[in-house]
Amino acid sequence: MRNRSVVTEFVLLGIPNTEGLETMLFVLFLSFYIFTLMGNLLILLAIISSTQLHTPMYFFLCKLSIFDIFFPSVSSPKMLFYLSGNSRAISYVGCVSQLFFYHFLGCTECFLYTVMAYDRFVAICFPLRYTIIMSHRVCAILAAGTSFFGCIQATFLTTLTFQLPYCGPNEVDYYFCDIPVMLKLACADTSALEMVGFISVGLMPLSCFLLILTSYSCIVCSILQIRSAEGRRRAFSTCSAHLTAILLFYMPVVLIYLRPTPSPWLDATVQVLNNLVTPMLNPLIYSLRNKEVKSSLRKALHLFGFLPE
Repeated sequence: MRNRSVVTEFVLLGIPNTEGLETMLFVLFLSFYIFTLMGNLLILLAIISSTQLHTPMYFFLCKLSIFDIFFPSVSSPKMLFYLSGNSRAISYVGCVSQLFFYHFLGCTECFLYTVMAYDRFVAICFPLRYTIIMSHRVCAILAAGTSFFGCIQATFLTTLTFQLPYCGPNEVDYYFCDIPVMLKLACADTSALEMVGFISVGLMPLSCFLLILTSYSCIVCSILQIRSAEGRRRAFSTCSAHLTAILLFYMPVVLIYLRPTPSPWLDATVQVLNNLVTPMLNPLIYSLRNKEVKSSLRKALHLFGFLPE
């Protein structure tokens, strides 16, 4: 469809009801962003440097860490830029890019959590066939598939949003370009598109969540059949980190996109937690109770001279 937009740039108004708190928010969000980058880079370092972690589970965790580095990088640099007193303007192309990459990375992570649940399902329910089922080729196909379908979903949502004409107000009442706030600025009736977007954004996470729920239902049934208490404890331990990460990922999605009556301040608060806090917590979630990751990380830090012998 021909682009009839006469708007060449948008102005990001930031998080609602936070006027006068720019300096405090800048320090807080910069700290979150730095810890997110450092934590995920350390996870990558631990996995890459240790051959014993070159397994399907850690391969997918490695990809999750990479996406947890890029996901907050979609909105955080621009937010920190204007919180430090610089221009709040963002170009039309920049706004399109922000929305696309936010949903591309978010959708890919959603598919990735589903694949990670399938990996745990195979490991616990079919342990003797695990290495055959989760071969290098299968892992590569699953990893590529998450990105491919994430790209399709993001392309659809971005096209849906920016096929509309933007010919009037250009002030985005948010801290980055996202679907709900952009539709409010369109110079056309958006009710049908809002419904299509609502179904699309809701259907994909719901489908993934149901697949994850199915995987973990089978996992629980298999674990309860293990006779030794130690065996059950170890099996539950390997899944607890993934379940915690899933809850942290899905709760903001439900609160932001699937509520019938949006609240700008609540949406912004939840989305900041989703963009910055969850990617920061994931390295802690996957390493605190994982002796293999902690051991490999210590060895890697010793190797590079960051820790004394």
